[in-house]
Amino acid sequence: MIDTPFTLETSFADFSKDAWLDAVVQVAQDDGFYETLGRKHHAIFLKKTKTLLVSFETISGMRALSSLAHPLGWEMVRNEDWSHLCIASEGDTWFRDENVYAFFDRLIDDGFFDEFDRVVFYGAGPGGYAAAAYSVAAPGARVVAIQPQATLDPSVAEWDDRFIEMRRTDFTSRFGYAPEMLDAAEAAYVIYDPAVPLDAMHASLFTRPNVTKLRMRRMGSALQSKLLDLDQFEAVLTLAAEDDLTVESFARCARARRDHRPYLRSLLNALEQDQRETFILMLCRWVNERISAPRFARRQKQIEADIALRNAPAGDADTDQDEAAQKSG
Repeated sequence: MIDTPFTLETSFADFSKDAWLDAVVQVAQDDGFYETLGRKHHAIFLKKTKTLLVSFETISGMRALSSLAHPLGWEMVRNEDWSHLCIASEGDTWFRDENVYAFFDRLIDDGFFDEFDRVVFYGAGPGGYAAAAYSVAAPGARVVAIQPQATLDPSVAEWDDRFIEMRRTDFTSRFGYAPEMLDAAEAAYVIYDPAVPLDAMHASLFTRPNVTKLRMRRMGSALQSKLLDLDQFEAVLTLAAEDDLTVESFARCARARRDHRPYLRSLLNALEQDQRETFILMLCRWVNERISAPRFARRQKQIEADIALRNAPAGDADTDQDEAAQKSG
């Protein structure tokens, strides 16, 4: 163990993996508990208030996505004083492990979740699957799942060829089919981009009366990092905990993408593909009024020149074309 006293404000970004784990263990043991769950999983708990966030994260993901290299849920501990239980995996395991099942069985038997007034389960991708699947352990919980897989059982999802190496993994026993595990949840929210076909197909399997589907169009296949970039991660979880996360409130959060350059480029590409000149011009003018964006400026000038040429009297247009031909010659 490292002797240095670590806190929720300490950056672990430059730590080796072993030093990182030692630091996380120390913080957890000071304010909660830490437990290994077999070879590939860890449970990290910090106890604060009566609102509990249960997040499912990979160690590599939290080290890459958090500027402090902390579990993402620690943001809610620092800023909202929530309690936090992080189930961390070494690699993408979909948390399909007998040791994880047994851990949640113990939490149920001990009445762990009964100590909290509000419980929110959270995860993205494989973690989104796990957040939905294990939420059954805390009836009445809220669930926020970003791009979750419903199952990787090939008898159900053989069309998903992204994770072929997981096809021998059991998705049919304990905590198995994620959509069915949501039946005891107070509410669940599935966030995805409908333009990503396989994510949209999984989202369709989560159709349930207590599930709200929240679409982030033109945001691609890394929505968790996009929410963090937009500084909306905390807002979405807070809205979910307070039962205020709706299509309308999520849309207000998503308005932050109007200043997100990757989104603006993706939107421009989509309009270009559909040859929507009028909308391309509107987008370029709007962007160019707000930020310096050379690609949008060039496209605006090109479209405006094309429109001016089309609208010019025939004689002027012929002259312009002759001049253009002479310059090219």
